[in-house]
Amino acid sequence: MHEPDITLIASLIGEPARARMLIALMSGKALTATELSLEADITAQTASSHLAKLVEGSLLSVRKQGRHKYFQLKSQKVAGLIEQLLTLSSEITLKTHTGPADPYLRQARVCYDHIAGELGIQLYDALAEANYIEDKQAETLLTPKGIAFFEQLGVCVQTLRKKKRPLCKSCLDWSERRNHLAGSLGHWILNDALERGWLQRVPDSRALILDKTRGNLFAKTYGIAFTGNTEK
Repeated sequence: MHEPDITLIASLIGEPARARMLIALMSGKALTATELSLEADITAQTASSHLAKLVEGSLLSVRKQGRHKYFQLKSQKVAGLIEQLLTLSSEITLKTHTGPADPYLRQARVCYDHIAGELGIQLYDALAEANYIEDKQAETLLTPKGIAFFEQLGVCVQTLRKKKRPLCKSCLDWSERRNHLAGSLGHWILNDALERGWLQRVPDSRALILDKTRGNLFAKTYGIAFTGNTEK
């Protein structure tokens, strides 16, 4: 019986420069070879060689727009794998202090396409406490009360259910070692908060910050008491 060969994936991810590029793409943004070469501290030519291998190995997808090629993580499964490896590596290398040294990343950051860090943890806990989501047999489910709540915010739950991914999914936060919310609903919450101006992305970073004037609306809407940074 043919068994899956994990050595190829391990070798692709295990190369330091490629690992840094994969982590940079956890922002959910599409980046060029030049941008990724800066993240990995290598030449653009070397980056192109590494990126070709990652595309061939089905870890990245690439699309051409004008003169530039833009690279992204191939799928949510790839993002989940990178997040799990980050969790495992922090457990191995750090015995007492976990997660990123940058306090902004620890407080709130993008994990591929949803909110992570302290803000993500508080969001998950608040939704569970309000009985909007519940953990059942290793699954995170949206309750009838949660459906009503999110539909009031403008979510079409039926549309989200049709996507090729779970509606709700718990994702172990590698800095906090507790769950934050992933899945199509987690993605919607992040996009909605950015569109409303409640949250802002920190340039050239995965970090998120609360907007100075509107950030309190995010906390009020979801019933959290996050007091993280509002500027950088």
